Order: sequence, then C-alpha cells, then structure tokens
Amino acid sequence: MSKLPEMLTIGQVADRSGVPHTALRFYEDRGLIASVRTTGNQRRYARSVLRRLAFIRTAQRVGLSLEDVRDALATLPDSRTPTKSDWARLSKGWQSELDARIDALQRLRDRLTGCIGCGCLSLRSCFLQNSDDVMANAGPGAPRLKAATEGGI
Repeated sequence: MSKLPEMLTIGQVADRSGVPHTALRFYEDRGLIASVRTTGNQRRYARSVLRRLAFIRTAQRVGLSLEDVRDALATLPDSRTPTKSDWARLSKGWQSELDARIDALQRLRDRLTGCIGCGCLSLRSCFLQNSDDVMANAGPGAPRLKAATEGGI
C-alpha cells in the first residue's frame, strides 16, 4: 500500500473535489483556502483542504454567500478544517436567515401563481415587477422630476 502524499497539487485537488482550478484560485484569493508554494512557485495544498472545500460547497448549496462562509471559517482556531460539531454550531446560527429566505420564497411563489392567473404583469400593481414602489400614490410618471422642474430647477 502506497503512502498518500502530504501535499496535493492544484490538479489533484480539482480532480478529487470536483472544484475547478479557477474556483480554487478564487477561493484562495478570498482567504477561504490556503496553499503553500514550492520553490518553482507551484501551489500545494494540505489534504485537509478537501474537507474545507466540501464545507464551502455545502454552505453555498444552501444559499450562503462566500462572505458568510469566510466569516464562519474565520471562527475556527488556526484556520483548521471544520468538524461535524463546527458544522452543527454554524448551521444552527444560519437557520433563522435560511428560514426567512424560505418564507420569502414561499410568498413569492404564492404571488407568482396569482400573477400568472391574471396575466397582466401590470407595472402599476404587480408585486413582482413593482414590489417597492413607494411613489405609486403620487400618480403616473416621475413625480419627483415633475416637482423639481415645476420649482424652477
């Protein structure tokens, strides 16, 4: 039985993790993973980077941003690889945010069904096209622009 190498090349990490070379370099630039350089300036990764990549990809699949992931990884001592208990602790902290996203998506789904039923997609009243129109009560057009031009500007 041959001994596994202590350090992996970027190609080996990409092959074993399914994460493209470009994403590995991107994650490294963002401080999510780390490598060391050989005398020939080639990247080498510790085998533990594979677990870290699994953590990153799983967090992304549930809708977390890379900033959220980086912040979570920064809570680990000495930039170590996340453990099962780390994941449990971190995921518990993300539950309320994910619950809010789920609720928002369910409300969007329900409104979308109603919108498709009427078929209007009215820019005046459609929640999907005009969700935050705080100026709707001021009438059609650009009320602020009208007020500015009427004031002599």
